[in-house]
Amino acid sequence: MASVGHLSGEEKEAMNEQQIHKVGIPPRQNLFKEFSSTLKETLFADDPLRPFKDQPGSRKFLLGIQTLFPIFEWGRSYNLNKFKGDLIAGLTIASLCIPQDIGYSKLANLDPQYGLYSSFVPPLIYAFMGSSRDIAIGPVAVVSLLLGTLIQNEIDPTKNPYEYRRLTFTATFFAGVTQAILGISRLGFLIDFLSHATIVGFMGGAAITIALQQLKGFLGIKKFTKKSDIVSVMRSVVVSARHGVVTLSQPARELSVFSFPFH
Repeated sequence: MASVGHLSGEEKEAMNEQQIHKVGIPPRQNLFKEFSSTLKETLFADDPLRPFKDQPGSRKFLLGIQTLFPIFEWGRSYNLNKFKGDLIAGLTIASLCIPQDIGYSKLANLDPQYGLYSSFVPPLIYAFMGSSRDIAIGPVAVVSLLLGTLIQNEIDPTKNPYEYRRLTFTATFFAGVTQAILGISRLGFLIDFLSHATIVGFMGGAAITIALQQLKGFLGIKKFTKKSDIVSVMRSVVVSARHGVVTLSQPARELSVFSFPFH
């Protein structure tokens, strides 16, 4: 065989063509199979049924119980040192959540005990069925405010408190059913379609809405608008001030007294 240096140009070209590996075109898939594979990759990217493959019936039952109640899996490695850390964290969070959740119940036009119920029962259930150690479970200000604003448009919480509570419990029940269906259907990937600007705008709008709703108690207004937009709230404040029905609350008077020397 002749060395490479003594080959002619045509022979080198032919040799290079022989060394090229051509990639074949993949076989055309059926539309249904392609759609099902894409759907499986989107909804079940982690393949949650993989541990159940080639397992006996008793093992599958045990894995199913551990999947539904993860406490049976990590509870075996739980010790006294972890309990001390959880106890300190629980007492710290409780000192914050108790007054906070009472305020959330006021935003929803409910009695304070319902705010405490909603902050105690969900974490207790999540301790047995949850899989994340960092998630926060319980009511939030935005949901409490929106719930109270929407339901008081239908029923007055001061005139019909019983019917107002019934409608509130019904709304929260169906909200829980909806969240359970979304979780079972593994539709959490939909949050990826929310842009950062959308989330920041929602948080900023929620903060403004919550602050505006505090003007009723801060200024002592008896007849306040049921709407939550800034135009309706400011119109209600201006009309109340024009008719002389604005009375500063005790915290507002104390704040004005302390801020007077700085003027």
